[in-house]
Amino acid sequence: MLTIDVTAEDLTRLRAPGRPDPMWDTVLSLHLLQNRQGAIAFDPWRRQVRARIMEAGLTRTVAALARLAPWASYFPDFLTPTPLDVPPAVGDGAGIEVAADRVASTPRRRLARELAMTFPAGAPPWVRRIARGDADAMRWLAEALRRYHEVAVAPYAPATGAAVAADQEARDAQRRRGGMRGLMGSFDPLLRSDGDRWTGWYPMTRALPLHGRPLTVLPSVFCVLAPVVLADDALDPVLVYPVDPGPGWLARGGDDPAGRPPMAQLIGPTRARVLEVLDVSRTTTELARVLELTPATTSRHATVLREAGLVSSRRQGNRVLHSRTRLGDALLAGHVG
Repeated sequence: MLTIDVTAEDLTRLRAPGRPDPMWDTVLSLHLLQNRQGAIAFDPWRRQVRARIMEAGLTRTVAALARLAPWASYFPDFLTPTPLDVPPAVGDGAGIEVAADRVASTPRRRLARELAMTFPAGAPPWVRRIARGDADAMRWLAEALRRYHEVAVAPYAPATGAAVAADQEARDAQRRRGGMRGLMGSFDPLLRSDGDRWTGWYPMTRALPLHGRPLTVLPSVFCVLAPVVLADDALDPVLVYPVDPGPGWLARGGDDPAGRPPMAQLIGPTRARVLEVLDVSRTTTELARVLELTPATTSRHATVLREAGLVSSRRQGNRVLHSRTRLGDALLAGHVG
């Protein structure tokens, strides 16, 4: 049973951004690959994603991520940092970049504490490197999360986004009719409102104290059966609730549900966007501004594309100017001219 005491003042502080969080979707989708929940809705997704993982050469990487984020009574809270107020226009690709960078910047003390709870019998050497905050290990973790998101979450964004939009429209109607209490009532029977208390089914007895802090409420198609909250009460409270994607949700996305060019399936949606905006030469700073990424993240993607021969880079003073190569043009066009 989950219990949340919500006063009238708490309702005024409620944060409901109305869109999924990329890192919560990443972790919860990892859980779905480890269980059989929602078999009718998610077994087709599981088959597609497992095939994508094999094609991308990510089998071992995803197996490692599943050990870090087990489908269990506890998984590390640092993998789902408190959502930032990222404008919707930024887009999912930029959202996962920012979120993965925030995971990689988790303080060492917190890494050690939460991973010790995840591996009570002792962690393998590669996990111990993460627990120490080893720079190479944290870079690997951030890149692994991004690459998994690119094959398991991002390609389905139009279909999951449509489900979330329909859910939000219904809840907004309840809020217009009954204010914030109307919004609370919209979660019944998932969460039943009884005066100043929310109660709902949970796999264990759990009370979520707010202590005057704003509660962030997030939707997720990859959340199934029951809401999910953070384990550490000292962290800003977050509640992720299930959104039913509806029957046939994968088919609504078509053959390319992400609506991205086919080459995005090969190099990933973020690097595909880098190639697209290099229709004119741009500096790293200009690329970062156009794509709404950090300069460090932009430089990393440009380096990978340069090593693949898709982008050329040359230094001009203290700036680096990036251009798309003929091979990059051919990949973007889908044929060699």
